[in-house]
Amino acid sequence: MNTIERALSKQEKNKQSQAEQDAGAQKATNKTLDAQQKDNGVSESAGSQNSLQVPSSIEIDLARMEEKGFVSTSNKRRLINEEYRAIKRKIIDNAFGPLSKSLNNSNIIMVTSSRPGEGKTFTAVNLALSIALEQDKTVLLVDADVLRPNVMRTLELQNQQGLMEYLLGEKTDIAEVMCQTNVPNLRIIPAGKSHHLSTELLASERMYDAVQEFANRYPDRLVIVDTPPLLGINETAILANLAGQAIVVAEEAATKIADIQEAVSHLNPEMAIGFVVNKGQKVNRKGTGYGYYYAGAN
Repeated sequence: MNTIERALSKQEKNKQSQAEQDAGAQKATNKTLDAQQKDNGVSESAGSQNSLQVPSSIEIDLARMEEKGFVSTSNKRRLINEEYRAIKRKIIDNAFGPLSKSLNNSNIIMVTSSRPGEGKTFTAVNLALSIALEQDKTVLLVDADVLRPNVMRTLELQNQQGLMEYLLGEKTDIAEVMCQTNVPNLRIIPAGKSHHLSTELLASERMYDAVQEFANRYPDRLVIVDTPPLLGINETAILANLAGQAIVVAEEAATKIADIQEAVSHLNPEMAIGFVVNKGQKVNRKGTGYGYYYAGAN
């Protein structure tokens, strides 16, 4: 074999070796891609599981709620039912009575507190359940505490798409995030997902339009809005300009008078403002219990 033939033979062997290396590399690449696709499939599946559900009809475990000390929707006569009956009567009078003519959106009631942990969501849920027992009224419970949503958790229900999805434009109609419940006169709008522009969204024209629809679409409806605490949260002051009534929840022997005074200073002075003293010990013939009191409106 001459020099030229040896060179050609070597070149051919090099080509075969390079082809084998390329084929091996391609197989490795294909395996990597397959693995990535499988991983992506798992991730996408996990992501879809973690995404919020589309609102639908929800089933509240009313017996469980009664066991936890909430207003009962059964025929049982309970102290808490009587207490919230007295609270809601004042609210209904403000919403539809003579005072309603001097209030803007008199049937929109925001429930708040000066600081976290004073029982505002407990009060909002009980108030909604109590109003739902009315024969000629319906109630919409809106979780607008988008920073720490607690309505669905309190009801022991899964979180769902809600107010934030509507404000972001992901839902075109507010009815798309409104859940029917097994309590005939009660509807719920969950808070939905968290968002870093929550203040701006709650101050948007879209939020204003939603509140106007709440207030005017159904003349017999009261809207209970669970809002964040008043101190240190910008969102609550914004919502205070949209509601006609405010219920400020205070914890007996815990909430400071100075905090209540500062909290009220953040509210619209033209609102009807009432106070609920929560977790207050009350002695009756059966012993010591917990009382919930409404302190009137100004």
